[in-house]
Amino acid sequence: MAMKKLALFSLLLNLAMFLAIVLAIVPKTTGEGYGGGDDDCGDLLGSDLFKDICPEAEAIIFARVRLAVFQDTRMAASLLRLHFHDCFVNGCDASVLLDDTDNFVGEKTAAPNLNSLRGFEVIDAIKQELEFVCPQTVSCADILATAARDSVVVSGGPSWDVQMGRKDSLTASKALANNIIPGPNSTIGNLVAKFQNVNLSLKDMVALSGAHTMGKARCTTFAARLQDSTNPNAPEASLEFIQSLQQLCSVSDGSTLANLDLATPETFDNQYYVNLLSGQGLLPSDQNLVTRDEQTRELVETYAQDLSTFFQDFKDSMIKLGRLGPVTGTKGEIRRNCRSVN
Repeated sequence: MAMKKLALFSLLLNLAMFLAIVLAIVPKTTGEGYGGGDDDCGDLLGSDLFKDICPEAEAIIFARVRLAVFQDTRMAASLLRLHFHDCFVNGCDASVLLDDTDNFVGEKTAAPNLNSLRGFEVIDAIKQELEFVCPQTVSCADILATAARDSVVVSGGPSWDVQMGRKDSLTASKALANNIIPGPNSTIGNLVAKFQNVNLSLKDMVALSGAHTMGKARCTTFAARLQDSTNPNAPEASLEFIQSLQQLCSVSDGSTLANLDLATPETFDNQYYVNLLSGQGLLPSDQNLVTRDEQTRELVETYAQDLSTFFQDFKDSMIKLGRLGPVTGTKGEIRRNCRSVN
């Protein structure tokens, strides 16, 4: 039975890769230079060079992501979140993937990541296959960036050109991960400050928050929202929503999961913003976007009404996110195993 399952898995993977190539639905990556880093950015791979040295890379990543999401729809949000948590700490350098060792502490045990980040095994599988096809060519950081884009695409969202050529870091920072990754109870001021700290604007913050149109969160992360049913000014829809959360979490040790988007939890769309306007944002930081600041509320209203505007702004912001502090040149490496330095 185990051998039959393994054979079926292999068949499905090969079929997915074949269809991705034949039907030309693999999203496009580029190797054109970009800003946001240091002077070594000129060392980034050119698009033609990348296609010449590993033309199968895009199809391999896309097929693996699509299969992973097919097996577990929550994985789309998990892979997108991995890229976000990676880029916020010293830029998009795959530092979040490094395991702890006897003499090294990585970022996986930082408070925002511990028992929360997932999808590492998907990245491992992609890396293993890429190392077989084109050894030490595609970095783990580039895999994360491409897998994040592909997760959005297979969930019905927009595509964008992923710029390639990042190197993987030689180190990580648990302290920075603890301090600069935005938390679920953040105020608008705190959110804006943390995004501006990495050269992302208020508009980027609201657009990227739209990633919460997919995925789940533990009861412990939105405990503050459970108190909102006592607010006499809350809309009726909000009160009903909060009461449903209270019931869900009342029999929980805090690990019970709730959908970030109650209506379309497995689809990348603008329903998240519609939910916020109805008082149905799961995380306090999400609901704050419409209750605590006029600028953020106006953007929420725009995205709730216009899917194409949200998709365009989300793409633009994801490209900016992917440009954060890339490690290039001799300051990094292309890891053979994403969990450890070479």
